[in-house]
Amino acid sequence: QLPADLTKMHLTDNPHPQVTHVPSSQSGCSIASDSGSSSLSDIYQATESEMGDVDLTGLPEAPVDSEDEEEEEDEDIDRTSDPLLGRDVVRECLEKEPADKTDDDIEQLLEFMHQLPAFANMTMSVRRELCSVMIFEVVEQAGAIILEDGQELDSWYVILNGTVEINYPDGKSESLCMGNSFGITPSLDKQYMNGVVRTKVDDCQFVCIAQQDYWRILNHVEKNTHKVEEEGEIVMVKEHRELDRSGTRKGHIVIKATPERLIMHLIEEHSIVDPTYIEDFLLTYRTFLTSPLEVGNKLLEWFTVDSLRDKVTRVVLLWVNNHFNDFEGDPAMTRFLEEFEKNLEDTKMKGHLRLLNIACAAKAKWRQITLQKPSRDSPLFFSLLGGSDKGFGIFVETVEMGSKAAEAGLKRGDQV
Repeated sequence: QLPADLTKMHLTDNPHPQVTHVPSSQSGCSIASDSGSSSLSDIYQATESEMGDVDLTGLPEAPVDSEDEEEEEDEDIDRTSDPLLGRDVVRECLEKEPADKTDDDIEQLLEFMHQLPAFANMTMSVRRELCSVMIFEVVEQAGAIILEDGQELDSWYVILNGTVEINYPDGKSESLCMGNSFGITPSLDKQYMNGVVRTKVDDCQFVCIAQQDYWRILNHVEKNTHKVEEEGEIVMVKEHRELDRSGTRKGHIVIKATPERLIMHLIEEHSIVDPTYIEDFLLTYRTFLTSPLEVGNKLLEWFTVDSLRDKVTRVVLLWVNNHFNDFEGDPAMTRFLEEFEKNLEDTKMKGHLRLLNIACAAKAKWRQITLQKPSRDSPLFFSLLGGSDKGFGIFVETVEMGSKAAEAGLKRGDQV
């Protein structure tokens, strides 16, 4: 049975059944705004408001959008539900001569191109430069020969639509599809095609970048990157970026690093062009770390250093506020949070402790726990605190380790 507020939605009346097939070029930029995460300022605002005096428990959460906002959302769905629309905009930008492309055109191309495998390992500045010089080509017929065996190469090709096949002199063949590349390597030496390149389908579309441009752009990448070395090995690569033409907002942004170095960067100074590093790390660490405790243990270690204490606390508050499931569903991480809470108490950081308690209370979910006792006189294995005589609710104060109560999921701090 659906919750009451969901039954009001007409799930079958959607006039755009294909809305789920939004092209990646349009959906990529909406992830951050819809993720439900919040910044540290949101937590501070919570403490400054008087909401603590009002009991909102039990009220259903429902969207409260005005009719105007709903109409705007409908228009957005209309625009994004057409899978050809994004491609049409990109094609218009591609068909312009390089000299005629505006900054907006290049940004539009950049948004589309960065998702293709051919551009995956390039820095943002290199991709932007390539987008400014690329030429658009279409081969309408299947079976058309694009490059002959032994032909001198003068361009680098990336497939935007269709499939091509390369037949090598030794009899082997290879199929390349959207996002794959072929042609020259970044060198000014004369290069020749090994094999024959043919289109396999009609309407194959490519972008081509001349050899001179390709070599120039890829060989000047060093001036835009800064490599951090430790014991002779590169542990971090940063890219120089400028967010505006005035040159006031510029700096280095981390584009790759070892897991250990990425954790270390949490408490280092972040560039003006990389203000959301902590949020980005907390959103993505699961892809390169085996356990969140790798981060938790480091944070506890750094907390003992006076100069790092505020930075560590900022990381933990953002973590609790944006990804509370990491703690609620993991006993080891719950213990980490309890230890961190105790550290805040011991160091008299009462303001931060209050922020942590508010974040935990706001993000915690209702659970139902069933405990069975063999008899009335059997111990409970947990103790309670509070009640009407104390002036606040009933909370679990302690839970005996390894007991039936602990196995059932009861935790210190649970409100009954």
